[in-house]
Amino acid sequence: MFARNQRYESKNCPFCSDKHTKKNGRKLGKQQYQCLACRRQFLGGKRLNNQTLWTEYIQGKQTYQQLADKYHCSLKTIQRRLDKVSVEYQIKRPNTANIIIDTTYFGRKFGLMVFMDNTTRTVLYYAVVGHETNSAYQQGVNHLVSLGVDIQSITCDGRRGLRTVFIKTPCQICQFHQIQIVTRYLTRRPKNIASIELRQLALTLTQLDKTDFIERLDHWYLTHEDYLNERSANEDNSRTWYTHKRLRSAYRSLRTNSDWLFTYQEYKHLDIPNTTNSLEGLFSELKRQLHSHHGLSEYRKLRFIKDFLLSKSLK
Repeated sequence: MFARNQRYESKNCPFCSDKHTKKNGRKLGKQQYQCLACRRQFLGGKRLNNQTLWTEYIQGKQTYQQLADKYHCSLKTIQRRLDKVSVEYQIKRPNTANIIIDTTYFGRKFGLMVFMDNTTRTVLYYAVVGHETNSAYQQGVNHLVSLGVDIQSITCDGRRGLRTVFIKTPCQICQFHQIQIVTRYLTRRPKNIASIELRQLALTLTQLDKTDFIERLDHWYLTHEDYLNERSANEDNSRTWYTHKRLRSAYRSLRTNSDWLFTYQEYKHLDIPNTTNSLEGLFSELKRQLHSHHGLSEYRKLRFIKDFLLSKSLK
């Protein structure tokens, strides 16, 4: 039993977690406490906890220096304690998923390939890659299938040849990426009438269904067919080429991808996303948080990315 006249402090003992503690003098300007349960003495103030440090570092956007100033210790101490943190997550994957796949890059060193479920907005799988390849996407999908995830649909960015890899699964090409492809060929302010009308048609992708879009694309082609097929030649006419190559490339992209731009309308019961915007938002959030920690080594940067993505897998 503790004495009734004993003065207790609402400060947990770091050794036994008991709240029955009392002030016990000062040392070097810091308040000392004694636990009345285990009789051990400890200093007051903020105590370093590796897990708390890691949470503040990852989610609170606190830099090494800010944490060092907060806990009155050296920057090397913060780095050493963060390097010791081992975060374990138990990822809960859904039985069925409409996945969004895309890759973002961190400079020229490596890229991050992510597979995200559109319904729950959780990261189902990720891989650090040197280059974005169709085989890497296929390996990721096969890995999810091996884990028991039934993939109902795939939304991708329109990478060349990727849609032919997933023949048995409904595949949706991101309409926003398709508009960007057309803009890359024609610019935002094209000069000739044919290019202006084709870009305006591309901007209406999200407002049309497949039948209307193809009808308008066919009408555009019949209207500007002669202009599209114009050819230029060198001085001796020994070699000719299409005059409007970029316009032809923009048209060919829309014509080739038209079968995969409206998959979400054909499978309305699956709730397929028509863009990869939600995954792009995840990439933006990751890079925004990583931007607070300049100068990280590649090892520490990968640890940061891993914890960020795994935390998104628990939502």
